[in-house]
Amino acid sequence: MNFGRGRSVVLNVGGTRYSFSREVLKDFPLRRVSRLHGCLSEQDVLEVCDDYDRERNEFFFDRHSEAFGFILLYVRHGHLRFAPHMCELSFYNEMIYWGLECSHLDYCCQRRLDDRMSDTYTFYSADEPPAGDSAEAPPAAEGRKWLERMRRTFEEPTSSVAAQILATVSILFVIVSMVVLCASTLPEWRAAENRSVEEQSRIIEAICIGWFTAECIVRFIISKNKCEFVKRPLNIIDLLAITPYYISVLMTVFTGENSQLQRAGVTLRVLRMMRIFWVIKLARHFIGLQTLGLTLKRCYREMVMLLVFICVAMAIFSALSQLLENGLDLGIKNKDFSSIPAACWWVIISMTTVGYGDMCPITVPGRILGGICVVSGIVLLALPITFIYHSFVQCYHEVKFRSARYSRSLSAEFLN
Repeated sequence: MNFGRGRSVVLNVGGTRYSFSREVLKDFPLRRVSRLHGCLSEQDVLEVCDDYDRERNEFFFDRHSEAFGFILLYVRHGHLRFAPHMCELSFYNEMIYWGLECSHLDYCCQRRLDDRMSDTYTFYSADEPPAGDSAEAPPAAEGRKWLERMRRTFEEPTSSVAAQILATVSILFVIVSMVVLCASTLPEWRAAENRSVEEQSRIIEAICIGWFTAECIVRFIISKNKCEFVKRPLNIIDLLAITPYYISVLMTVFTGENSQLQRAGVTLRVLRMMRIFWVIKLARHFIGLQTLGLTLKRCYREMVMLLVFICVAMAIFSALSQLLENGLDLGIKNKDFSSIPAACWWVIISMTTVGYGDMCPITVPGRILGGICVVSGIVLLALPITFIYHSFVQCYHEVKFRSARYSRSLSAEFLN
């Protein structure tokens, strides 16, 4: 840097001034700041910062001052964490501006950033216009705009009036299919004299499957990334709900309606019962189910931890209960606890405080162990619940914000 006077350099970031020596700037950990040392003219300086005062040798950066303060703490102490009460993505933008990367963050903050970026991609990537749209010819731009509107219509039920109508029709088909599935298990429904009713139920089932199949095909055709479309959980559930119907139709064609093959009959009943997956399609239209799915996705570590707690406690208490109730010669032997696997059922029922009463300890040591088992189950089940609850609340607010954002666009469309 061969311009300006004085040995000190002042950085003015969002109104907060920091003074450094020229020698410090040469090897400064922030890449944008260290570039100032190699500038040969004021034009080079203005490519790095927003403004420059030659008299005071002061460089102005129109950036977030609090975020820069936390970045300087990283320069001094080697630990980079998010500024409180600041969006993770906004802080990450400040990091990129000054020349830092995600790997510079502490591990806990890296997890927060990864979760936020994943959610942002899921919720908001459809709003970003594709790169190069401005250079396209008007017909191509209109085609992309039409496809984007179609995607929102099928993916976001609150994005437009047409999307709401489509979602309502889809919900009605799901409800009708579930009612028919439940009614088909009634003994009166399956009686020989209700043959016509059964035929009508099959027609209704075929109509519902036709709607679901057409909806799935259209969503697949208009999707941006076909591989990503197939990997999405809700789309996998759609395939699991639709495919069994066509398999059962093919099996009926090849084996006959009153097939003597018992395996084929059992398989047909199983495939028809898999229609219960249709009810999960409601997750596309209800915030509660979306929140539940997102919570389970984020809290899989806590769910695994809860499962480990239960398995460890089950192994310990089942072995002890079998020993006290049947293994020792105490004059009374409880046949319900004849083995450790049999005792596992009693342990899991007791830990969850269900208590069916089909088996219970009869010895005094066994009853004492049962009380300890119940109290331990309450404590172990309650430990991870706090983490899952906070994650559920956060997921609910995010999904609700997403729905409200599309509702505002729907209101604007209605007014227009």
